[in-house]
Amino acid sequence: MSDAPPTTASPAPNIRIESSQPTVDLATVLGLVFAVGLIVIAIAMGQSDASFFNVPSLLIVLLGTLAATAISYSGEELANAGNIIAHSIVVSKRDPAKLAEALLDTAVLAKSKGILSLASFDREFAKDAFLKNAVQLVMDGYEPKDIDFFLTQEIDAESERQKRSAGITRRASEVAPSMGLIGTLVGLVQMLADLENPETIGPAMAVALLTTFYGAILGTIVMAPLAVKLEKRHSDSFLIKTMIKLTAVSLARQDNPRKLEMLLNAELPAAKRIRYFD
Repeated sequence: MSDAPPTTASPAPNIRIESSQPTVDLATVLGLVFAVGLIVIAIAMGQSDASFFNVPSLLIVLLGTLAATAISYSGEELANAGNIIAHSIVVSKRDPAKLAEALLDTAVLAKSKGILSLASFDREFAKDAFLKNAVQLVMDGYEPKDIDFFLTQEIDAESERQKRSAGITRRASEVAPSMGLIGTLVGLVQMLADLENPETIGPAMAVALLTTFYGAILGTIVMAPLAVKLEKRHSDSFLIKTMIKLTAVSLARQDNPRKLEMLLNAELPAAKRIRYFD
């Protein structure tokens, strides 16, 4: 395949990098509201006047889950995970197909006018810190293997941080039901110790079961879905950074942009693949 740029007769592309604007993830918010709402409606429609609120049971589940999860991680990891809920609800979406087109615009410009011509689009590249760093490595003249190494190291470090955040949430989703069961066992022991008074057995049993109820809600409805959401965020971020790395290495090797198009499409989901030159 010729190394000549495929668009020599066309004007140089105008690179536009899509900004990632933080937006509220309505699917997460509405899902939580709907799930909790169904439980509240079921309680309200019940024929019993039983109370579903008990402070000791709630404290056992919430504080117990927090304490048991904290044992599995360091203080620094827990401190960095303080924004887990915010990261799950507020998301900065990027369209990988639009990014792929912008990256190919970058490759075509670099092929036709040279690598240093990318300096005029510094403001566009600055919209993504990882992209800016990648382009700067290419403009500074680093070898392709060095660029691949540097960017891979950065991707791996960020990936590990994101995995740990998702892991904390996943661990909490496993601990919460167990803490609910522990609270129930505590309540049952206290109930069995007072069997001489039969009138208290029913209410005591109801209170004991509330901890299992709270644990199931916290683990199944809140923590487990948030863990899945964080893992999806990590997957999306990994895809974006991998595409940028492939582009930077391709620019450093001075590949034909058509080859880069094939590399990017190999990473993109089938529904998102682009046809830049056809």
